[in-house]
Amino acid sequence: MIGQLCAIVIDCPNPSELADFYGKLLSLSRIDDTPDFVVLGTPARKEVVAFQRVHDFRPPQWSVPGHPQQMHIDVMVADLDVAEPQVLALGATLLDGSDKPVGYRVYADPVGHPFCLLTPLE
Repeated sequence: MIGQLCAIVIDCPNPSELADFYGKLLSLSRIDDTPDFVVLGTPARKEVVAFQRVHDFRPPQWSVPGHPQQMHIDVMVADLDVAEPQVLALGATLLDGSDKPVGYRVYADPVGHPFCLLTPLE
């Protein structure tokens, strides 16, 4: 095992409004709430889905290549330096992130979808 699913992150123009919609749809509660990032989860505070503000947001359109679906997966790992060679071996490409073993790194999957490896903030 390389890591665990941490959250699905959805780009949007207003995280609070979209979190209201998904909170009601999925019966989830807010567990983190800032103007630019809202996290919904279960009563046990397990993260499930997050919403991040994108200032130049263009809504996705189903099956239209010029309007991508705009979400990514966050994967929690114990150590970025240990997990990175494993995801690169699977076909990922490093896009951006911390050069330290604590923090985050952004990768693209083999067809270009972004995903992040994160370490706990503790």
